[in-house]
Amino acid sequence: MAAITNAESNGGTPARQSERLIIIASSLGTVFEWYDFYLYGLLATIITAQFFSGVNETTGFIFALAAFAAGFAVRPFGALVFGRIGDMVGRKNTFLVTMGIMGVSTFVVGLLPNYATMGVAAPILLVVLRLLQGLALGGEYGGAATYVAEHAPPHRRGLHTSFIQTTATLGLFAALLMVIGVRTLIGEPAFAAWGWRVPFIASILLLGVSLWIRMQLAESPVFQKMKDEGTVSKAPLTEAFARWGNLKIVLIALFGAVMGQGVVWYTGQFYALFFLEKTLRVDGATTNILIAIALLIATPAFVFFGWLSDRIGRKPIILTGCALAALTYFPIFHGLSQAANPALYAAQANAPVTVVADPRECSVQFDPVGKNKFDSSSCDIAKAYLAKAGVSYENVAAPAGTLATIRIGGTTLDTVDPRLVTGPARADAIKAFGVRAKAALSAVGYPEKADIAAMNKPLVVLFLTILVLYVTMVYGPIAALLVELFPTRIRYTSMSLPYHIGNGWFGGFLPTTAFAMVAATGNIYYGLWYPVVAAAATVAIGLFLLPETFRRSLD
Repeated sequence: MAAITNAESNGGTPARQSERLIIIASSLGTVFEWYDFYLYGLLATIITAQFFSGVNETTGFIFALAAFAAGFAVRPFGALVFGRIGDMVGRKNTFLVTMGIMGVSTFVVGLLPNYATMGVAAPILLVVLRLLQGLALGGEYGGAATYVAEHAPPHRRGLHTSFIQTTATLGLFAALLMVIGVRTLIGEPAFAAWGWRVPFIASILLLGVSLWIRMQLAESPVFQKMKDEGTVSKAPLTEAFARWGNLKIVLIALFGAVMGQGVVWYTGQFYALFFLEKTLRVDGATTNILIAIALLIATPAFVFFGWLSDRIGRKPIILTGCALAALTYFPIFHGLSQAANPALYAAQANAPVTVVADPRECSVQFDPVGKNKFDSSSCDIAKAYLAKAGVSYENVAAPAGTLATIRIGGTTLDTVDPRLVTGPARADAIKAFGVRAKAALSAVGYPEKADIAAMNKPLVVLFLTILVLYVTMVYGPIAALLVELFPTRIRYTSMSLPYHIGNGWFGGFLPTTAFAMVAATGNIYYGLWYPVVAAAATVAIGLFLLPETFRRSLD
């Protein structure tokens, strides 16, 4: 490092090597953290069975997504804790600590006993580990992005930080490759039973390599200069959030840029994955492969849009990506349904399903405490079956006291009247109703799962690639934008909080919220209103309030 630093000061060729070292070391460490964080999301369906088997299937899946979201919930708090340390102590040491917390937490997930072995303690411990991961990630990203930006030449700041922006997708891609490889090697039954633990346990090796690489780096020159001059902030939280001049910029960054970026990112890379596997009934292995192909195709666009933002600005690229997402999500997901499961799409068009019931008897098909079996009213029995089967339906109100019915095309099925049957007899009656409903759905073409042979895989990959390209537009320039918005004294703290609220809360809660919206309405596309409204709001706010930053100095 000393040789590199001396050569750099003399303007020699090794300066370029130093830039590469900074980008590679920062990026590889961040790839590892995203790999750890995203393994859980990829394995949400299996984790539902392993850790949330004590509740009904729909609630269990939403619980699993909620535990996924728990890691996002605490990211802003991690941003505050580690952002403050990063602005007072330094960028490098702070993200070494966050990496260690993330790596150990991920390793322990791979060793955690499941619900069958440990009971309710298992999901509680799982959530605790997710919270630790979220805290660590809350401190990691701001440090890496700030570190790279403070080393980059002004005219290449967007390009250099775009490599940090690729790390989330590369981490997801690495996790996908690991999951696909283990699944292929040991087979699906073994993977579901114990093989899912392997990617978590293997992360301890990546932790060692990543820590070693990060330790080769020196402190950011901008921060070191400030430290040498004695101008480091003594109270970064107060300066960042208790003074209106800076707080105003934090709020504009959040609602005029990061909120839309967050929902576009998690729709394109996670909601699409869950939608394929849970709603369209595509098997997990095929879903992972299709997502991986789309990521492989689109990931270079992160660097392209980072480079482009150095020439035309950050703001127009980010807001254009949000606008395109808001305008096209509904047609893209309809097209994805038709290409991935054409039989299901045709059945929904030719034989739509309707639940006719007294609205006062209908519950939202999500139970936060896991006690509701959805068998106390005929409406709940009908909707519980359809939610579990992943069938989209419409609601029609019936007079009070009417027994709920399901219309499947031209067929009408009476549900079970729970007032007439109790105990084991009710359970048998509900089971018999499920058999009749399944037969009626099959008769009009509703498939139990997607037929891989009938799937239009190139078209599925095209739609997924478009979704990821939107991600690259909004995410590629965002690090440079956030770094340039705030002064050096409080940069780590100031940029980390809006980033992690936008991505951790608006983005991270998206799969959970969207699937709960679907469960509440019965419409498999209804959850898309969440990202569409958030992205459109960001365009409106950002257009008028967000400043352009790409020619600003960082000093």
